[in-house]
Amino acid sequence: MGNRVTRGDFEWVYTEQPHTQRRKEILAKYPRIKALMGPDPHLKWIVSGMVFMQFLACYLVKDLSWKWIFFWAYAFGGCINHSLTLAIHDISHNVAFGNKQAKWNRWFAVFANLPVGVPYSASFKKYHIDHHRYLGGDSLDVDIPTDFEGWFFCTPLRKLLWLFLQPLFYSLRPLYVNPKAITQMEIFNALAQFSVDFIIFYLWGLKPIIYLIAGTILCMGLHPISGHFIAEHYMFLKGYETYSYYGPLNWLTFNVGYHMEHHDFPSIPGSKLPMVKKIAAEYYDNLPYHQSWIRVLWDFVFDDSIGPYSRVKRKCKLAKES
Repeated sequence: MGNRVTRGDFEWVYTEQPHTQRRKEILAKYPRIKALMGPDPHLKWIVSGMVFMQFLACYLVKDLSWKWIFFWAYAFGGCINHSLTLAIHDISHNVAFGNKQAKWNRWFAVFANLPVGVPYSASFKKYHIDHHRYLGGDSLDVDIPTDFEGWFFCTPLRKLLWLFLQPLFYSLRPLYVNPKAITQMEIFNALAQFSVDFIIFYLWGLKPIIYLIAGTILCMGLHPISGHFIAEHYMFLKGYETYSYYGPLNWLTFNVGYHMEHHDFPSIPGSKLPMVKKIAAEYYDNLPYHQSWIRVLWDFVFDDSIGPYSRVKRKCKLAKES
């Protein structure tokens, strides 16, 4: 794995990310994996159904009491919204319409964003590219907590609070770590989102808006599905910076649990990542993986050796923009 030197409390490494080399080896041995790359023809229909399901839910909750608004936001609507954010993750890799229709993917991500309640898709795309290109990159990969987060959220109670506040940190951290200029797509994303929010408010009042936004915040915070945020790259075993999860929650999350495979082949849709693992089994079967996202959250909170500092960091050279 190369030499390691501790700086602060992150795990600093001076090697390239492992996914690049493994991708080359797997493609050389199994060139048929290239056939898995490209758009998923079913994704746009599944996502559209989820979006309209949430619009129907907005109508159904408009007369409920507030306690039931928050109950259904956590138990149902937030699960759909979290799933939609992971669909947006897949769409950011152009797997809805293919690389030749990049703009269609961007616009469709804005559509998938609508039930989330707040604009998200365009900003996510802008930063997620860096997460893959500069995995663990100091001041480049905004998926990594700040020094303050690592220093302060170090006890079980504080880590529990950190999990609850994850949506806040994920939305604000990029502005501090690696601020970028606002793009036209982000403006379009915001205008489309707030227009639809206004229409829902005009038709059915405030409760459906709270249902959507509360669901997003609650289910991207302290929720079983949110275990994937911790499971993906937090260093539960020294020397391993990416982990997969092969459990049933993948059915709700567009196979985001196949995260090792995803970082090896980001242009392959989530629906086809199990085929990658099957074809190149010898590359994945002996790697550590998680069996439960709930257990991941439990261990994160109560294991003193795991916290926001449990991430691999490296210095990365900026790639030349094409």
